[in-house]
Amino acid sequence: MQQPNSIQWFPGHMNKARNEIKEIMPEMDVVIEVIDARIPFSSENPMVAALRSNEAGFQKPVIKILNKADLADPELTQIWLEQLEQQSQVKAIACDDNKANDVKRIVQMCKDLIPNKVGTGRQIKVLIMGIPNVGKSTLINTLAGRSIARTGDEPAVTKSQQLIKIDDDIMLYDTPGMLWPKIENPNSGYRLAATGGIKDTAFDFSDVAGFTAEYLIKAYPQLLKERYKIDDLPQTDWEFFELAGRNRGFLKKGGVVDTYRMSEILINELRSGQLGRITLETPTMREDEDKFVEALRAQAEEKRLAKIEEKKLRKHRARKNRK
Repeated sequence: MQQPNSIQWFPGHMNKARNEIKEIMPEMDVVIEVIDARIPFSSENPMVAALRSNEAGFQKPVIKILNKADLADPELTQIWLEQLEQQSQVKAIACDDNKANDVKRIVQMCKDLIPNKVGTGRQIKVLIMGIPNVGKSTLINTLAGRSIARTGDEPAVTKSQQLIKIDDDIMLYDTPGMLWPKIENPNSGYRLAATGGIKDTAFDFSDVAGFTAEYLIKAYPQLLKERYKIDDLPQTDWEFFELAGRNRGFLKKGGVVDTYRMSEILINELRSGQLGRITLETPTMREDEDKFVEALRAQAEEKRLAKIEEKKLRKHRARKNRK
């Protein structure tokens, strides 16, 4: 496995987008954050909460859309929706790109949040945000009822802001898909990579597939058995890749299993939904990993303070030696 924080990706256009969003946020009435229903925690951008809060602590209302819900575990999606709606100023909805009626509900949710502007000629200004490759552009096209936003399977297709009139009451402000500068939680980095939120060139398939296989063996063993024709599922990722790869006929010279090819297959079939409806994290996992990240931050702060004290001590000794 790679070391924590090894998966990082924050291109220049994302930094530019963050600064532009910060400038226009005071004018916005509602924020829509599109997240991946398979990784609701890992695909939530912490910068969204920071950007929609003013100095007085007031937060713009946000609609969190669990997109790609048709690929996620429906039971866990419902649990995540309930968890998210417990947060202040948050509404949540599960959405499938192919269900236009579900997508249209978002328009009504915006109007319900800002009823004083409906029918007055004053448009509700809605800012839509989301990580790369979360399906935001497809969602916008469905909302608008026409092809406006460019779509694609690669992260970061949208590179600049766009203004899109949804109807007489709503103006939508689109933004580029945006990750945050540092992914502190290494598990979130792996999940983002597994679901396509980070470009494939930014990580090693074997590492990400190994992390993913370890989780699936515990959480969705039956799906793995059925998909890869395995009766007795191994308990380690490398044993799984050996057995699944052999069953698929991925053999190199000498009968050696091509485990790298099998790792690519696992990730690609997870992304396409061929494995079944899978969610890679639970609210309980979020609580545990938040504590882990807090511990990492505390350790980093201790090291920072220790370096400051060490620097002061060196200066003090240098002064004494000069005397």
